[in-house]
Amino acid sequence: MHIGRTADAIAATRARYEAHQRKGLDFAPAAAPAPSPMPAPPPDPATVLHHEAIPGGWHWSTILRRHEVLRIARGAVPATAAFTAWSAADMSERLSLADSAKMQWTADLGKGRVLFSDMGRVLASVIEDAGGAHDALVGGSNGASNAARYGAGAGRNTRDNMILLASKRGLGKRDLPPTLSFFAPVRVDAAGAFVWRADLANGPAYVELRAEMDPLIAISACPHPLDPNPACAPGPIEATRMIARAPKPGDLCRTATAETVRGFENNAFAAI
Repeated sequence: MHIGRTADAIAATRARYEAHQRKGLDFAPAAAPAPSPMPAPPPDPATVLHHEAIPGGWHWSTILRRHEVLRIARGAVPATAAFTAWSAADMSERLSLADSAKMQWTADLGKGRVLFSDMGRVLASVIEDAGGAHDALVGGSNGASNAARYGAGAGRNTRDNMILLASKRGLGKRDLPPTLSFFAPVRVDAAGAFVWRADLANGPAYVELRAEMDPLIAISACPHPLDPNPACAPGPIEATRMIARAPKPGDLCRTATAETVRGFENNAFAAI
């Protein structure tokens, strides 16, 4: 029962929904672009706002400003960067990996794709990606997964790191969104099981995210739950924050799917 809504209002809402649905089905998603070049080109020192070396097992957070670019990189030592984000303006709005995959027709959230919030807006765009092996399905490590793989008293884990980061911003466990794991070559095999595809990891790698609003981002440099290394020995992660780079006309991240076009329209509407 729709209290307080007329039949005409309900019909108009349904018509808008069906129009959006048709637009999405008729819009052919753009193919993913070629991987970014390696090695990573050094950033112009004049563009660097901050550089953070995150030791293996540790964490870091910051607030990006709209169109600033964050480069997340690892070196030759294997390392995974577990990532999540909130809107700094209203932290009840947070990263939604389910929507990011559903609304772009892929769980491969690499170059040319975006990260949606649970409000249908775009938190960030993936504008560069060398390595391309990321995991949007399994999530980060926790105390139980560490104990199962490494034994009691194992090193730090992503969930505890994220709880610490969230608590510093007045948030609690219930405010934690799922984590996107960069540099984690997880795939689904023919039997439907998650598998670690080490052949997809090519040593040093990096991604660059362009902020599309002002997000609070959090990174944890702990081992992924499926990392086959029998030792808990995560490598460091480098995070470099750079000055804003406005998107160019026809930017792939903004035009790849009908849903991303609509997501950016939602961003613009919220800014009015």
